[in-house]
Amino acid sequence: MTCRERLEAYLQDQGVQYRVYEHPAAYTAQAVAEREHIPNKLLAKVVIVVADGELTMLALPTSRRVDLARVRELLDARDVRLATETEMAIAFPDCEVGATPPFNAGYNMPLLVDRSLAEEPVIFFQAGSHSVAMSMAFADYARLVQPRLAEFAAEPRRLATAHEDIHELGGW
Repeated sequence: MTCRERLEAYLQDQGVQYRVYEHPAAYTAQAVAEREHIPNKLLAKVVIVVADGELTMLALPTSRRVDLARVRELLDARDVRLATETEMAIAFPDCEVGATPPFNAGYNMPLLVDRSLAEEPVIFFQAGSHSVAMSMAFADYARLVQPRLAEFAAEPRRLATAHEDIHELGGW
């Protein structure tokens, strides 16, 4: 059974309304948002971290990045790093690497959801494939996954211009 099939069966069994969106393959959350015309703040990207040797699922808006120092603090961990593609492939055998939905049921790992996602009425996410996204009411999502809400997402770093880099390095 594919991740999408398992997820749809679960949502139907729980009586949750959801929508499915099929699109040409998109390999980043940003590309999914663009293809589906979804505001970045509504599309959840999933980042898997290894905290003291244990996998943890993080869900945050596409428009933001994970603050690993904050995650380390929240998990009271000594060491936190991003999971490798191999680790993700093993942990999520029914999902394409990088297209994991923000559901920890069946994967036996903690789930942290950035509080900013809870501020929106709807959540969009990839459904185990680079060509399928789903949406549902955030209230239904929260009821099903009972996530730990926390603040661990940061604004993306602004890229410095060449002029700013030169100025910072002492001028022309």
